[in-house]
Amino acid sequence: MLLMTPGPTPSPEFIRLAMARESVHHRTPEFEAIFARVRNRLKAFMGANEVVLLASTGSGAMEAALTHFCAKRALTINAGKFGERWTKIAKAFGKDPLELKYEWNTPASVADVENALRNNPEIDALFIQVCESAGGLRHPVEAIASKVKSVRPDIFIVADGITAVGVEKLDVSNIDALIAGSQKAFMLPPGLAAIGLSKKATEHVERGGAGFYFNLATELKNQRKNTTAWTATTTIIQGLDAFFAKLDQIGEDRFYADTLKRHEAGEAALKAIGAQIYPRVSAPSMLSVFHPQAAILRKWMKKEAFVNVAGGQDDLKDALIRVNNMGFVSPNEIAWSLNALEIAMDKANARKYDGAANRAFTENYYR
Repeated sequence: MLLMTPGPTPSPEFIRLAMARESVHHRTPEFEAIFARVRNRLKAFMGANEVVLLASTGSGAMEAALTHFCAKRALTINAGKFGERWTKIAKAFGKDPLELKYEWNTPASVADVENALRNNPEIDALFIQVCESAGGLRHPVEAIASKVKSVRPDIFIVADGITAVGVEKLDVSNIDALIAGSQKAFMLPPGLAAIGLSKKATEHVERGGAGFYFNLATELKNQRKNTTAWTATTTIIQGLDAFFAKLDQIGEDRFYADTLKRHEAGEAALKAIGAQIYPRVSAPSMLSVFHPQAAILRKWMKKEAFVNVAGGQDDLKDALIRVNNMGFVSPNEIAWSLNALEIAMDKANARKYDGAANRAFTENYYR
């Protein structure tokens, strides 16, 4: 079965082998050496002043970021399931969130954010996704962050980059906390999250943390000594070490360029077969298709073509097809997935198969 869901993504053999090596105790010099290497590499990869790793999924890192960087009131951007999660976390901690809500295919407006800040001076933190993976939407995070800092430089900007870190080179010059997760572009099992911190955010954390398990001050103090406050995800961190070793062989620029090239060729293939690309602004992390027969198409793709792709959530559960484009995905895996989709459309009498998806993908990718 070809796993092509946008998280968890499939773990390549070299990562699985790294994680299958003899277990290393987390309180030993051997693990400390691996941890130091991974943390320093991750810091540079995320463009961060500091980075904190957490034994958690991305939602734990979202909670930690909100409890540390919002003292009074949160401004949340909701254009999908994970933007909605920011609002739910803020409510859980009594931060009286002001929510800007959009259709799941519609990016947030810079003007809306600016107006919200000017009209609500009590807001002290903004929470947004880079890519809202519920629909494959790319928010204009960089433009929003730049405007926010020009209007209110005191505000903390927290960006969920779980489906963006490792997908594209991000401009983090105005972002205070950037969140990443192991099960996306890093192609690792779920269970490891990271928060890249700006200099301002680092200094804020150093003045005192919040909570117990997700206390970033406690973790930062320990991680600077190449250990963790609580039990580390040793196996996953060994896999992350292998990821960075492979990345260094390929080169970051080529890695990002290949990801973008696969995405652009994939969208060209979708257009060639008349498939409706769902988001108005697509993130390169996935290919997201809206189709009234999406559930039927996905079922056929899995049963007959052995391609497991993701559907949507909530009202879009049976209307979306989402195909992974993160990590070390090969072009032939994308091509086969799109070919399977085209055949499924033929089986569902939605479009006669003529090989247009494969042809368009190949022409655009190798051109």
